[in-house]
Amino acid sequence: MPRYEFRCRSCGDTFEVSRPMSESAAPADCPAGHADTVKLLSTVAVGGAAGSAGAPAPATGSGGGGGCCGGGCCG
Repeated sequence: MPRYEFRCRSCGDTFEVSRPMSESAAPADCPAGHADTVKLLSTVAVGGAAGSAGAPAPATGSGGGGGCCGGGCCG
């Protein structure tokens, strides 16, 4: 069951509520009994580190930059 994070505007407490997706927009009372709460946006963490074995290496060296002359010097 998904967990949704809420923040109480009265006391500032942050808390989570487990509920079905069909009830995701329903309001939630804070554990202290306050009804003035707001649902927080969740973020998704994606694993991996820069420079890890699966990541492509950055391009190095000289080469054409494209442009009208294919990277050469137009004269």
